[in-house]
Amino acid sequence: MKEKLLKAMYLAQKGDWNTAHEIVQDLNNEYAWWIHAHLHRKEPDLNNAAYWYLRAQKPMPRHSFAQEWQNIFDELSDPELTLE
Repeated sequence: MKEKLLKAMYLAQKGDWNTAHEIVQDLNNEYAWWIHAHLHRKEPDLNNAAYWYLRAQKPMPRHSFAQEWQNIFDELSDPELTLE
C-alpha cells in the first residue's frame, strides 16, 4: 500500500490529478484520506477537502500545497512506517 500512496504523491506533484485521485479513492487508511484531502484542496474543492481532512484527522493546512506535499511525502518515506 505504501508504494501506491507514494505513486499517488509523485503523480500529484507532476500534475496528474486524475490518476492520483483514482489511486487514493480506492484505499482506506488515514494516509490515503490525507492525500485525498490534499488533492481536493488543490482542485480546489474545499468542502470535499474538509471532509477528507476530517477523516484523516488532520487540520486543513494554511501553508502551501508544496509544503503539505512535502509533509505527506516525508511521513510516507519514513522507513519505520508500515502500512498493510
